[in-house]
Amino acid sequence: MAKDDAPSRRSVEIAALVQQGARAFLTTEYSYIAIFVLLVFVLISLSPYLEKDADLDNGWRTGINFLAGAFLSGLAGWLGMFTAVRSNVRTTAAATHGLNAALKVAFKSGTVMGLTVVGFGLLGLSIALAIFLDPTVLAGFGFGASSIALFARVGGGIFTKAADVGADLVGKVANDLDEDDPKNPAVIADNVGDNVGDVAGMGADLFESYVGSIIACLTLAQQVSKNDDELTAYTVFPFLIAGGGIICSIVGTWFVSVKDDGKMNDLLWALRRGLIVASFLVIIWTAIACKALVVGGYWEMEPAFRIFGAVIIGLIAGLIIGFATEYCTSFEYYPTQSIALAGHHGHAPVIIQGLGVGMLSTVVPVVVVVLSILACTALSGLYGIAIAGVGMLSTLGITLATDAYGPVADNAGGIAEMSGMEKYVRENTDALDALGNTTAATGKGFAIGSAVLTAVALMASFIFVSQIPEGEEVDLMDDVVIPGLLIGAMLPFVFAALTMLSVRRGAHAIMDEVKGQFAERQKIIARDGNDAKWSADYTRCVAIATKASVLEMITPGAMAVLVPVIVGFALGAMSLAALLVGAISSGFLLAVTMANAGGAWDNAKKYVEAGHIEGHRKRSELHKATVTGDTVGDPFKDTSGPSLNILIKLMSVVSLVFAPIFPVKPYEDLGVAFLIIFFLVIVSVVVAKLITRGEKANAYKPLNEEGHGL
Repeated sequence: MAKDDAPSRRSVEIAALVQQGARAFLTTEYSYIAIFVLLVFVLISLSPYLEKDADLDNGWRTGINFLAGAFLSGLAGWLGMFTAVRSNVRTTAAATHGLNAALKVAFKSGTVMGLTVVGFGLLGLSIALAIFLDPTVLAGFGFGASSIALFARVGGGIFTKAADVGADLVGKVANDLDEDDPKNPAVIADNVGDNVGDVAGMGADLFESYVGSIIACLTLAQQVSKNDDELTAYTVFPFLIAGGGIICSIVGTWFVSVKDDGKMNDLLWALRRGLIVASFLVIIWTAIACKALVVGGYWEMEPAFRIFGAVIIGLIAGLIIGFATEYCTSFEYYPTQSIALAGHHGHAPVIIQGLGVGMLSTVVPVVVVVLSILACTALSGLYGIAIAGVGMLSTLGITLATDAYGPVADNAGGIAEMSGMEKYVRENTDALDALGNTTAATGKGFAIGSAVLTAVALMASFIFVSQIPEGEEVDLMDDVVIPGLLIGAMLPFVFAALTMLSVRRGAHAIMDEVKGQFAERQKIIARDGNDAKWSADYTRCVAIATKASVLEMITPGAMAVLVPVIVGFALGAMSLAALLVGAISSGFLLAVTMANAGGAWDNAKKYVEAGHIEGHRKRSELHKATVTGDTVGDPFKDTSGPSLNILIKLMSVVSLVFAPIFPVKPYEDLGVAFLIIFFLVIVSVVVAKLITRGEKANAYKPLNEEGHGL
């Protein structure tokens, strides 16, 4: 990939601005996250002292694993972003030679991200298990990965959509500029956001799912094993599947190619072909691994066959969810086309139709996950659910590649536009960008489906590790179970609201800055008759988006970590288990709705821009209606929706980490328990506000006509 040459000095200069912005954002974000990681490390290390009979050594062991998980997750995101921001200009260069050449360069970049995630995840867990020989302390590894994933997804999502929405509203809507017009001061921030949100954020997200599913298998292996040989088999098997999946994914990438005159369906099948090949090879490898464990005397044929069935169910479930998401979000199919056609009647029908499509798109993923859980439980109990998650994520190397390549293609189009390249180059990058929107939505659907299976398995592990007596069931009519269920069901909505509002505030800050720069441009035009002496200041928009996003991520991130701890101590493990059920249920449905509605709105706009509706292209009234839908859908699909699957996993793994010290039942006086909850929530909110109060004032300071802060 590094051998591909950049087409022009101007394109290299533009790419350098994107690189600098992405590096500045991740450096700032990671500096904030580092403080959180160190504080949580101390709390985890000291947590066993809260329980009389707890093993004190487990505290520092879990803490070390927490640091390792956080470090590897952050490193995977950084390396993925590092590759993406250097591949965008090379994809632009390749687009001058044809569609297939551009696809290969962009896909190579995504492959680096995919293989980095699975490689680091498998390596980190293998070393941790070899050193500590205790699966229970590996929950800390998952906690560290989840923490980075949440902040990376939320912070990156707020950055990318604040910049995107701000650039669209001031540029395309208010001033009738083209997408990626170099006159728009927010255009570089928009391109930076594609990388820090969809590459670094998605990489950290799926890294957490990947290691979380394996950790759940390791924890539940002790429950299902009848002897040491079976324990060895149940422990080694997820590593065998994950390791074999890496090789299968690499082979699958060899089959990704398309003709230079290929259409959208050809592009879709180019990526499908690679994924199907990798999945088929994983099935063969799983059969070989099961047979090897049977021949080695670790398993009998019947349990091996059952585990094989659970892996295949997870693998097929992932493919079905991916294809269903593709159907709902690609403009090759009716759901997205119906949104574009609704624009004939105005802006509101586009919003209504998009929401309807998003809500209906939950049916297939829910049915698939429900059937998978029932089938896997029948085959091999709770371990079957966990190993199904491993099976679903076994092809993550290529699945993530199909998602992470999208921002590279999007950036390539922006570079082509800003450097004034030939029209056919932008047409090639636009084709890849449209495909990237679909694969991004597919990747998000896959991530959400795998998150649910992983969260269910982690919840089962929590019940197994907690002080809840073995064999005791969580009674739905218990006086603390229903309250816990309702609190859990509420949390995804609060979390989504916080992130949506953060995008709005960030977008307003970007809009104020851009308006100020445009006002300065108009003054120069009035004085000189042209704008030759004016140039857009891209760095200020990048700085505003960076500051806004890292500050806004604090409150939702703190909520995700603190609420399970508060409920666990105040209402007990029973109520916390119910909270996890409620959060998984509502979070799953809300995440699918938001991600698919946002993806469909985006591709409805591209459907119009591609000229599929006669008489309507860019700048038509119908196009403006779909732009409104796309703008609403931006935080849906790239901020709130994707962050929700991390929320449900993070709360599950936090519960697992602190499970040994949570009481089974709440304090006898429920009034005291609720006072404790109220007090801790108020303290948390006040602390978050005090931390961000002064800096938020600077981050969102409005601008006067000269572009200076008031």
